[in-house]
Amino acid sequence: MSMRTLFQLAFPLRRRRCSYSTQNSALRSLLDYSGSDLVALVATHLSNCATVRELNPLHAHLLRTHFFISNPAPFNWNNIIRSYTRLEAPRDALRIYVLMLRNGVLPDCYSLPIVLKAVSQTFDVKLGKQLHSVGIKIGLQCNEFCETGFLSLYFKAGEFGSARMVFDENPDPKLGSWNAVIGGLSQAGLVRDAIGVFLDMKRRGFAPDGLTMVNVTSACGKIGDLNLALQVHKCVFQAEAGERTDVLMLNSLIDMYGKCGRLDLAYKVFATMEERNVSSWTSMIVVYGMHGHVREALECFCHMREAGVRPNYVTFIGVLSACVHGGAVREGRFYFDMMKNVYGIAPQLQHYGCMVDLLGRAGLLEDARRMVEEMPMKPNSVVWGCLMGACEKYGNVDMAEWVAKHLQELEPWSDGVYVVLSNIYANRGLWKEVERIRSVMEEGRLAKVPAYSLTTNSN
Repeated sequence: MSMRTLFQLAFPLRRRRCSYSTQNSALRSLLDYSGSDLVALVATHLSNCATVRELNPLHAHLLRTHFFISNPAPFNWNNIIRSYTRLEAPRDALRIYVLMLRNGVLPDCYSLPIVLKAVSQTFDVKLGKQLHSVGIKIGLQCNEFCETGFLSLYFKAGEFGSARMVFDENPDPKLGSWNAVIGGLSQAGLVRDAIGVFLDMKRRGFAPDGLTMVNVTSACGKIGDLNLALQVHKCVFQAEAGERTDVLMLNSLIDMYGKCGRLDLAYKVFATMEERNVSSWTSMIVVYGMHGHVREALECFCHMREAGVRPNYVTFIGVLSACVHGGAVREGRFYFDMMKNVYGIAPQLQHYGCMVDLLGRAGLLEDARRMVEEMPMKPNSVVWGCLMGACEKYGNVDMAEWVAKHLQELEPWSDGVYVVLSNIYANRGLWKEVERIRSVMEEGRLAKVPAYSLTTNSN
């Protein structure tokens, strides 16, 4: 996006019809205030907006009354930009930022991180680089909050070289910058690099905080190194010293030990927690489920409900995954219905995927097919792959051919579906069909891709 395009973003604001209504009590209350009282009241109303629909009339009123002209401080612009960013309306946030520039107001050290977050929501790296240039021009490139925003943006965009350059050019990086690098590398799958940066941070005398340890424990879990995990656990205790227990850190420890295969240590952390939130219970359920301890996972979910903790959509992914590992069809159906009818949670693709996998593994192929056909969203290759694996396991040729057509449409470049379909024909002694599939692969010049196969669950 060019700078010209960036500035053109401002024009929709000038054409926007104001929906201000004098009957809105929040807006009427602004009429009786002025000066610092008005600024404080506006900030409060902006922070209380729960939806973009609530925010738009307030924004329109501020434009009509020339609030930003009378109160041009960056603080006031930051509040409205932050509100749109918080409500995941990044385009609106960016338009306001442009309007702020057009009114001759330069961003401060709080403006840029907010705008960078909006840019990250749009994945517009070119615009992010323009903001980076602005930060350098006004001398904010080494500000902790701004630098953290630049690093997060570059890591999310996969521009690791640019991120590393930003970090290395700062002679005195703060803890927030270290955390951004460790978190960015860990989320990108470069976990050993993330741990290396953590060790370098420790050598340079920085004391880790809760966010540091969440990122590091996540990295340890991904590589499954128990010895390293035990050492990291000690660092967690050090990070907790002098501050209240961080539930987020303890949740990450549960996840880390679970991925390292130590359910006993995961449960020990869970059992000693003074406060457990929905993520704590969900982490424990997922840990049990991933290791095939279905009864423990479902009991944990039952205790969670008895404790009055409301499950979320991630919790039900863990519960349904546990049912898949244990072949618990009746329980899976029950919890799938509970999610919709008791908690009002609309099933997502992952939930449908679990149910298709569960029904397919149990040989209920027609039920699995109906589940696929009734999904409100298009199935992805993982869902189709689960059903294809069930067809292979139970030798259902007709359904396998139906699934194969959909997989070919999704992944026309992949040979995996042909290989699985050929195996199904071979297991049923349909050798003419096997030869036909081989001919199709040769005509399409499809060869078996090394280290790649269709995602199926036929065991």
